[in-house]
Amino acid sequence: MIKTKLINLIIIVMCAIQSYGCSHTDNIVSVAASEFEKELKADSVILLDVRTPQEYAEGHIDGAINIDVKSDDFQLQAEKELSKDTTVLVYCRSGRRSMDAAETLSKLGYRVVNLTGGIIEWMDDGLPVSVEDGSK
Repeated sequence: MIKTKLINLIIIVMCAIQSYGCSHTDNIVSVAASEFEKELKADSVILLDVRTPQEYAEGHIDGAINIDVKSDDFQLQAEKELSKDTTVLVYCRSGRRSMDAAETLSKLGYRVVNLTGGIIEWMDDGLPVSVEDGSK
């Protein structure tokens, strides 16, 4: 009897933790490249590339600012550079790091749109990229 109650209590606590841990994703929408491109044209958006500075220099979506999600001060830089009054459009190479960044930003109170397949999907769809010297 005590063992059953303990198991039930553990299950309830685990569900509560999982529910709390997932609630921050309410402010995150993940979209394909074609929809992401449409989102770029909206008012009050900022484009964020969360790859390394070297990856950014090799090619990025025009107008993106670069804050490496793996840097120790990602959260601090994001809070300095980004406004909570705008929607943050975030991408990386394939979508994994940008989802990590999206979760961090969402916890901080930002509305986030994540590019599901990253810049790989963007380029596969024939959409333009810029390099550091400004050429496309």
